Amino acid sequence: MVKIGLEIHVQLNTKSKIFCNCATSGNDVPNTRTCVTCLGMPGSKPSLNKEVIMQALKIALALNCKISQEMFFSRKSYFYPDLTKNFQITQYEIPLAIDGTLDNIRIKRVHIEEDPGKLIHMGNTTLIDYNRSGIPLVEIVTEPDFKTSNEVRTFLNKLITILEYLNVYSRISEASLRADVNVSIQNGARVEIKNVNGIKEVEKAIEFEISRQEKDLPKQQETRAWDTLKQKTFLLRTKETEEDYGYIFEPDLTKIELSKDLIEKIKNELPELAFDKLNRFTKDFKIKEADAKALTSDILLADLFEKVSKKVNPELAAKWLRRELPRVLHYNKKTMKDVQIDETHMIQLLNLLEKGQITNTTAQRIIEKLIEKPFSVLDYIKKEGLLMLNKEEELRKVCSEILKENPKAINDYKLGEVKALDFLLGKVMAKTKGTAEPNLVRKILLELIKQF
Repeated sequence: MVKIGLEIHVQLNTKSKIFCNCATSGNDVPNTRTCVTCLGMPGSKPSLNKEVIMQALKIALALNCKISQEMFFSRKSYFYPDLTKNFQITQYEIPLAIDGTLDNIRIKRVHIEEDPGKLIHMGNTTLIDYNRSGIPLVEIVTEPDFKTSNEVRTFLNKLITILEYLNVYSRISEASLRADVNVSIQNGARVEIKNVNGIKEVEKAIEFEISRQEKDLPKQQETRAWDTLKQKTFLLRTKETEEDYGYIFEPDLTKIELSKDLIEKIKNELPELAFDKLNRFTKDFKIKEADAKALTSDILLADLFEKVSKKVNPELAAKWLRRELPRVLHYNKKTMKDVQIDETHMIQLLNLLEKGQITNTTAQRIIEKLIEKPFSVLDYIKKEGLLMLNKEEELRKVCSEILKENPKAINDYKLGEVKALDFLLGKVMAKTKGTAEPNLVRKILLELIKQF
């Protein structure tokens, strides 16, 4: 029997750090977004960023946690080069929240802490960038309720979607997620794998560790690290207990009281989350659950669909926003945050498609251009002459020309080569810049071939 638990570290989407006014983003030159407080210089005093509490509360409430009406910060003492003051300000005795749940996975606790600096390994040299030091973190700790790496991946994707809907986290890439993973198999000791970056790497680390433990059952608790190059874990140390960190109350910060009114206010301000939006989309727009699930996995895509569906058939909007737009984004290695497509572009495009004024091929090409730079779809189609050519007389003329130019394809078709007709159809579509109605072209070709 396998048991897997997670400690997920979420960098909050605040403008300044947790205990000082240094910016959390901007200048990426190492060690430029720092001050005496986030560097832990003697005599410096932390001052809590209120926005950190507000964002952390949103997360805890969205995960159905019990909120602590009184909490405080502690010092977690340990020596490491990325931690200049030799302790981390975190929460231990009384965290922000406990006893939550997400998809039948129990959330043990949600607490706030500061991020340490970042170690950069270059051969035999290790450099330290303290720009990250003091960035606010929320740590989400689950019970060991997972049994497979697949369950972990599903959970993490749903969690990230919630965080993005709450606007407390910005997924730069899949690798921006950090987690500590604990894995144990029946009769074996618990093994923790520290600082695994990215959902795919979390999966791989779990799968490797299960396989390793099945061959060599751990007898004592261990802390290990994940080597992304070698795709294996390696021993860091035998595991400390929490008591080894020597937690003490943080004397430079006071206890914090969270009133029932504040908690209720934050709860009422929570946005509609992905699961609720999914149910509403299937009910109100009558689209398939699979389409609704795909659309609501990205809040920007979901918002775009909702706006477009007020003017366009929802099933058509779901098809193009679920499949075609993500396809083009993926091919160009972009996300919805990277493009300026809005509802006006998609409404113009899909209205023309719905009315049969442009072909699917034309619509696909326009989407490919729209993600590069937005423009008026109507103006572009008129300028490029892309309105669908469906006058039978004009199409007969084009089809006749194509047939005269390709006598071999005609003979091949008459000899039973069905693909020859597709070849001729493609030639007509190319000559008309994809503006011909394919079914009508096919019909005309079949009629004209008999005359050759």
